[in-house]
Formats: sequence, structure tokens, C-alpha cells
Amino acid sequence: MADAGQERIVRAEDVAHMGFTEVVRHAPYIYAQYRKLVASIQRERPGVAILIDFPEVNFRLARKLKRLGVPVLWFVSPQLWAWKRKRLRLVQRYVDRMMVIFPFEAAFYRARGVDAEFVGHPLAVLPLPTISREEYAAKHGLDPAKQWIALLPGSRQKEIEANLPAMLQVAATMNLDVNLDQKKACQYLLPVASTIVPAWIRDEIATHESAVDEKLPGFAVQPRIVLVDDARSALFHARASVVASGTATVQALTIGNPFVVVYRVSALTFALAKRMIRYPAEIPATPDADGNLPVAMVNLIAGKRIVPELLNSRFTAANVVATLRPLLDETPERAQMIAALAEARAKFQPAPAQTGQPADPIRRVADAVIELLRATAPAAP
Repeated sequence: MADAGQERIVRAEDVAHMGFTEVVRHAPYIYAQYRKLVASIQRERPGVAILIDFPEVNFRLARKLKRLGVPVLWFVSPQLWAWKRKRLRLVQRYVDRMMVIFPFEAAFYRARGVDAEFVGHPLAVLPLPTISREEYAAKHGLDPAKQWIALLPGSRQKEIEANLPAMLQVAATMNLDVNLDQKKACQYLLPVASTIVPAWIRDEIATHESAVDEKLPGFAVQPRIVLVDDARSALFHARASVVASGTATVQALTIGNPFVVVYRVSALTFALAKRMIRYPAEIPATPDADGNLPVAMVNLIAGKRIVPELLNSRFTAANVVATLRPLLDETPERAQMIAALAEARAKFQPAPAQTGQPADPIRRVADAVIELLRATAPAAP
């Protein structure tokens, strides 16, 4: 948008903070920036507003915009279908068009009187990586003859601190089993998000390796962890993956890579989430033996559990290894998951455009903005 000529009044990266204490500490600055943004809206009176995700701020903005007579288009729905369903009335009252990226969201909103359209997920129309396995191996110093496993612990430091240690223990356990025959040892690809400093990740890995050496003195060869800069290429070339719940699971779905979903939060947060999550009829979801509803987007899109979810107490190295191993060989489990991923992937592809090719979700949102502008433009004298 900035490249297209939008003036940046407030930068989202300057006001985005994770965690209660972080938000409280920065609250005066955040609120000052919010007032600055509202003042610019009142001054400029835009012809249309495009709100993207970020419900904590955008619901407040939507109310202000509606009072000023500015039509509101919202792209990437907040997950009202999972929790905080009461916020639906704010969408009904203040949002003119809701453009959603998951197929069940459109049915959810339409059944509740919201003008909603499924435009497809932007990740679904990206071409597959073109770099060959040999080129990728040469670029990152990998052995193309070995199996590669991708580890995606998250894109935020707190997520990584919670998820990475167990993932590294998975790598150590997998390689310990083949310690007598290092030719069978896997290598591990760890994509580093742009929000994370690679040196910090290396320090975390080094700390873990020291702990492994103390506990397993006979394990002479540490698993090879290779930091890479692109998650999609890592998923494309990996034999299988361990993926933290979030957008990365959608990336794995678009690639078609077999994977295991993991995540760890505090026991209190997990208990509260378990009580709060309630899916509507548009999302067929059944609890597991512990009463946990699925949370991985790939399982919600599929309408059934097609990838295993190991959350909190279930997220142990032993459980991940036991679930991951069958995905590495040509097993029925691997074939079944690949087929199920392909079926789910087809569900969230955007509808074909008039050309017969998949439509571009971003282009469709841009067209909807133009439609709103034309519908609300004052009539020519």
C-alpha cells in the first residue's frame, strides 16, 4: 500500500507489542499514535477504509469510521467464529464488506447477516519454490542424500522460547536412535522469521546442545540444525515437518508437506482457551479424548483431524518422534496425510476467475474496494 501511494500516518510495527506487561508499559505511546491516526481520518475523510485483521485496534477504528460516514471493508477476519463471538455485533453494525480467507468464514458471516465473500488465501496462489534440491543443498551446506526435517517454532521470541527446546530434543532423539549409523541421521532446517535475530537462535541451539551433552554423554554427534531464511522452501524440500500452530501450518498445507502441529502456552492460558473456544455449526469439529477441540487451521479447513496436534502436556519429544517417524518412510500414514492435505488445499483455493485460472485474492479485495468507492461516490451534478 505504501508503494502504491498510501501515506503512512502510523506504522503498525511501532505499536505492536506482545504480552500484557509490554502493552501496559507502552500504552501511552500506543494511545497517542491511535489518536494521531483518528485525527488524520477526521481531517482527510477517506472515501473508503480497508481494515486488515488486528481486531483490538480495528474495531475501535470501525466505529469511528462509521460515524464519519466512511464505508468499511475488512480483509482477513478476526477469529470470531472461535471465541469472543459477542464482537459479531460490531461487525454487523460497522463493517460494510467482510473479505475472508477461509471458506467456512463466509458461510458463518452470511448466516448472521454480514455481507461476506470468500476470496481465497493469499498463500494458496503462490507458486511452489523452483530451487532444486541440489541447489538448495549447495546453498545451505546440506547433504542431499539425507532426509531433511523442517522445524518451525514460530515467528515471535516468546513462541520460540516455548517451542524450540522440545523441537531440538526431537532432533536429538531422532539422531540418537541412529547414532551407530550416522549415514541415516537426519538434517534439520530451521527457518528464521524476519522478526527474529539469527544470532539469538544460534545461542538458543548452543545452550540446548550443552544440556544434551550433559544428559547424553554417549551422543557424540549433535543433530545438524541449519538456519534458513525461507519457510516455504524449507517445507518444500523437507521430508516432513514439526510446525508450531499458526500461519506456518497454512504454509505447510499449501506446500503439501506432511507435518505435526505443536504448541505450548502456560497451563492457565491453555485452560482458559479450552473453555472459551466454541465453534459454530459451519465448522465441524469434535473434541479429542481429553476434550480438546482442534486448533490447527488445516484441521478446521478439512473439517476433520488430518494432522496430529500435540499441545502443551502432549507436546513432548517422545510424542513428536512417535508421530513423526511414520511420515518419513513410504507408509500408509504418509500417503494418507498427503492425500488429505491435497483435498484440504483445494477447499481454500480462490474460485477461478473468468480466465479459468485461480483468482488473485488481493486483486479481488482491490476490486471490492473500487466497488465500494463507486457505490458511495456522490452523484455527478
